[in-house]
Amino acid sequence: MSERLLETVERETGSPVSGSVLWLHGLGADGYDFEPIIPELAPPAAALRFVMPHAPIRPVTINGGMAMRAWFDVLALDRDSPQDERGIREAAEQVRALIRRENARGVPTERIVLAGFSQGGALALHTGLRLPQRLAGIIGLSTFLPLAGALDAEAHPANRETSFFLAHGTLDPLVPLSLGETTRDWLAERGYAVNWRSYPIPHAVSPQEIADVRAFIAAVTTWAAAPRA
Repeated sequence: MSERLLETVERETGSPVSGSVLWLHGLGADGYDFEPIIPELAPPAAALRFVMPHAPIRPVTINGGMAMRAWFDVLALDRDSPQDERGIREAAEQVRALIRRENARGVPTERIVLAGFSQGGALALHTGLRLPQRLAGIIGLSTFLPLAGALDAEAHPANRETSFFLAHGTLDPLVPLSLGETTRDWLAERGYAVNWRSYPIPHAVSPQEIADVRAFIAAVTTWAAAPRA
């Protein structure tokens, strides 16, 4: 492919690959953040390619302008604060480019799970809701819905029936639980199929959450079982 793509960490859990999980990390992390728990995220015997891109390095306003890996700038963490619309939309195009690469490698969009944690989860929701091809599933952990005011006009019907998994820590001091609940309610009120979980944890993931994510991935990738030898 000729377009410039983000650098990625990639791991395959079986062969031949029959589907992909595109996983977007949180603010200040990188594509290696969730790489150690791929064995716990992947359903047993599933032949999936986990694609974990590195966000670009950029100044982040909420962190005093410090440069770090970020999908877009963050001005504040409340539902009424201004948002980096240009950065969000540019990042979404970078994600769509990775989806197109998976298509070129033989994985159709309906066999791709789009997932993310925190800021990566926000980007996953933003991109997935607007994507003109159906995804296998969409996962958002400890996250929020960016540019929500534009979604009624911009959401594409292709993913109207796609299953969502949303989860949040009840003790999260960075992305308040209320933002996750607002996201859940916005989707549910518009008829999206939302699987919601909350856990007594801070801005992190727990063993039970990882198990629940794996169960969700298994449910939306039933075609991904690797052939027996």
